[in-house]
Amino acid sequence: MSAAAPSAVVTIPAPRTSADDIVVSVLPGLYVPEAFQWLSTSSGRVALDGYSWMQAVHWVAGAGLYVPRRHRSHGPRTFGLSTVRVAQELALLFPCRPGIGYLVRRTGLSERSVEYHLGMLREAGLLAYVVRGTRVKGEAAQASEFARMIPTEFDVALGIRTVLRDEATPAYTRAMTGIAEAGRELMAKLAKQAARKVRKPRKKASKTSSKTSGTGAAEGAETVVSGGARCTPMQVGTSSSPSAGTTSLPSETTGIASGKSESSTRKKSGATARRGVNRVGRRYQLAADLIREIPWLGRASTPRIAWVIRHVADAGWSSAEVRAWLHARGEVDTVHRASGLLATLLRGAEQTVATPEARAGMVSDWRDSKAAAARRHQELEAVPQGPRSQAAKAAWLPYLALARPVVPADYDKTVGILVDQNVDLGLSAQEVADMRAAGREEYSYGQSSMVRTTITTFGRPAAEYILGAELVHRALNIPRPTRPMALARR
Repeated sequence: MSAAAPSAVVTIPAPRTSADDIVVSVLPGLYVPEAFQWLSTSSGRVALDGYSWMQAVHWVAGAGLYVPRRHRSHGPRTFGLSTVRVAQELALLFPCRPGIGYLVRRTGLSERSVEYHLGMLREAGLLAYVVRGTRVKGEAAQASEFARMIPTEFDVALGIRTVLRDEATPAYTRAMTGIAEAGRELMAKLAKQAARKVRKPRKKASKTSSKTSGTGAAEGAETVVSGGARCTPMQVGTSSSPSAGTTSLPSETTGIASGKSESSTRKKSGATARRGVNRVGRRYQLAADLIREIPWLGRASTPRIAWVIRHVADAGWSSAEVRAWLHARGEVDTVHRASGLLATLLRGAEQTVATPEARAGMVSDWRDSKAAAARRHQELEAVPQGPRSQAAKAAWLPYLALARPVVPADYDKTVGILVDQNVDLGLSAQEVADMRAAGREEYSYGQSSMVRTTITTFGRPAAEYILGAELVHRALNIPRPTRPMALARR
């Protein structure tokens, strides 16, 4: 090589890396050991809502940083479509306490497959135990409660800045304050994926005629086309490539050959694409959403629920607005017939809350109450719950009684002395307890004389305060003396 050769070398700058390149190059792998799959030991942060959590789920699914093959010898080999479908069901739960049987019904997977996918979500740092489910002999099985987590690797890959607003709170409560410019494009793609519902793929049978092959027709075999392109432009067979990359129909199959212009055909197809569902379709959509989101509607029939909610569906109510109305009516403990209870609770709802603004305010109040309940739940997490087995409880309760003195029922914490909480009604606490016991006994024999007398004497609000709103409501619905009934206790 001559001496002038080095001067001829031209330095070419390296191409600018994209957001996807940053994900793969900066982070070599993603795996959370079992000891760090708890909320108290997790390095991630709690997702504030299911939508932002699904963005992290789609990022893990597309980044390829977590591969189950590296960490387990059995179960699924990829973080794929089935795992995302399980995550979609978890994103709708509040709190996130799914039963295995519930996820089996919702996803169509087997019980073992659901357990595999839950384990993969924990190993990827997307789920963390809050309370682990137990199976104690002689007691009902308890489902595990999870916290939806966003891994630290996700924040690093997209350049997300977080801050801990209160130094006294745990590290997993830190909140997002900004994002780097390089991660905005990838975040937008993840937002579109999180907004799109992933469904189970359907197997399509081949339309290829097998008349020339007698064995193929007799066996009913399906012809599956491999590769990225289809056999013909007529969409014969199935393809593994996305629909956006397939060949469009030839002009001979459109209306041009029959004398129609291409513009009119395109205009007609566009109008068909923009056409939404009709009134009955909206009823069924709202019914399906309510069955999925409300636990006590899990086994209800979709056509029956669609008929029950027809009035609110025709008025334009959403599932969130229906749930907010049900929350305002009160919580439900025992449900014997879900469709009948829903019809009773929704009676006159579209007339009471008639405007979209009123419904929006109702939903806002409901979400505020959910947030307050979540904060109370986090405060109770630090309180030790004690053992679950009966033998351990028997040994532990005497020490608990010594450490926690018995407080009377009418103890006022704000004043610090014993007071009569029913002094405004002229009744003592013992008299109220006696009236409630007598009212329940009368109701068990189908009588409501005491409840009606209390309403006449003190008024209905005071009667509900003394006897309980549930007892008053049920006693007033007794048309005539009937056989003894049982009142469900809270």
